[in-house]
Amino acid sequence: MSTREETPLMQRLRAVRQQNNWTLEQAGKECGIAASTLSKIENGLMSPTYDVLQKLATGLNLDVSELFTSARDAMGAGRCVVDRAGQGKPHKTPHYDHQLLCAQLSNKKIMPFHTCITARKFSDFRDWSRHDGEEFVYVLSGEIELHTEYYAPAQLGPGDCFYIDSRMGHRCISVSEENATVIWVATQRNSQKHESGDT
Repeated sequence: MSTREETPLMQRLRAVRQQNNWTLEQAGKECGIAASTLSKIENGLMSPTYDVLQKLATGLNLDVSELFTSARDAMGAGRCVVDRAGQGKPHKTPHYDHQLLCAQLSNKKIMPFHTCITARKFSDFRDWSRHDGEEFVYVLSGEIELHTEYYAPAQLGPGDCFYIDSRMGHRCISVSEENATVIWVATQRNSQKHESGDT
């Protein structure tokens, strides 16, 4: 029988659920996601989108970066962390290959990513991505096309950027020959739980 490598995300989800003596159903209800979805994430069978990561963080009373690191005490004033090239925490989804940057620093106001956009067609996405907060994206290489609910698609190349309200449905695709790379910064959701659709 093959064994699946345990990731920090899998370990943290299971640990927090066990600390609270929650079943998958109870934890799923707290996070606003299906128990079957939570089970797949815990067992490494599904890689959650940023929308789902935010739901998990809110439901478990963590911030997104804490889902990818071992438990630690909250850090106080004068916080600083340095990431060297290649030290980001990998998180691959069907549409994006993220590297979470400075993930070892918890309770941040923003979540920075170095992202390779692998989606190629609007139809690659099952639904819009939408969640609380705001997002900023700066294109490093390649060409991307930004699709939103309320605006015409916008094509962006190296040096171009966009800033959006993340509650508006959005998705990005690569339209250049190579996959585009970007710096992606998202604000963290506040601790209030709310209902929204999975993406």
